[in-house]
Amino acid sequence: MASDAHRRIFDVVARIPAGRVATYGQVARLAGLGGQARLVGYALHMADRPLPWHRVINARGEISTRADSYSETLQYRLLAAEGVVFDAQGRIPLERFRWHGEDAPVDPGGEGS
Repeated sequence: MASDAHRRIFDVVARIPAGRVATYGQVARLAGLGGQARLVGYALHMADRPLPWHRVINARGEISTRADSYSETLQYRLLAAEGVVFDAQGRIPLERFRWHGEDAPVDPGGEGS
């Protein structure tokens, strides 16, 4: 069973539209949990429903490293399939692809969730 904080995180992540990204810190802030970016990562790892988790990246515009390299590769592929581009350093230009929390219909999972 998800906590209230996790549900708020899930609700924000579900609204990130295809082809856009949000940072862990941004999701935390939009969920009313400013300063708790790590909680976003933990919540997504324990999600009890399908979410477009691949649209959440770190503050540098990068896919966060994991012990499981398959998840990193999958995240890269899912984002690229949605039209998100990466620069030569493997970063997503946030000025172009960042979602700012504007109204978006709920995406109950997106690709690969």
